[in-house]
Amino acid sequence: MAPVTLAGDDSHQQLLDQLDLTLMSRPFRSSHWKPSQRRNKNIRQIVAEASRKEASVQATQNNSGSSTPRLQSSATATGSATPLPGTAQVHSNITQAAQSLSTIVLERNLQASLPSGPMATYTNIESAPSLHPAHQKHYCDITGLPAPYTDPKTRLRYHNKEVFEVVRSLPQGVAEKYLEARGAHVVLK
Repeated sequence: MAPVTLAGDDSHQQLLDQLDLTLMSRPFRSSHWKPSQRRNKNIRQIVAEASRKEASVQATQNNSGSSTPRLQSSATATGSATPLPGTAQVHSNITQAAQSLSTIVLERNLQASLPSGPMATYTNIESAPSLHPAHQKHYCDITGLPAPYTDPKTRLRYHNKEVFEVVRSLPQGVAEKYLEARGAHVVLK
């Protein structure tokens, strides 16, 4: 049976309209919320900023003497300017002067050919190879190819299904010789 509703009784609908949350306007954010004043940088921004700083320091070091004007030799000869200490000392050996000049030219050309700022290198001769298990690559004991599989019975590493058949067909004692060659054999005393 359907519920009886009276046309004149709108109190139920008024109560529903009063309790309806969708009709209330609420902002998504609190009115008191403000964005953080701290700015987080990602690694790319940090590296770029550091390389810019280093490049500007290097540029100021390279240009440190270029902005100072050079005195005329007549000014020091007349006595209007004090001569710099060490200017009286001239290279007596021309080959030594030419060699130091060629060294300076080579250094400048090398700096110009290299990109500005530090270069990121990820290898170092002085560092030892990583012994972490994630960085060690396993190779097949039979073929020498990369070995994603290990035989649980013989503990030999193998490359694919054909090599696995060879590993399982090895005579007794041969698997231990392969393990001994790899340095993974067990010696019981």
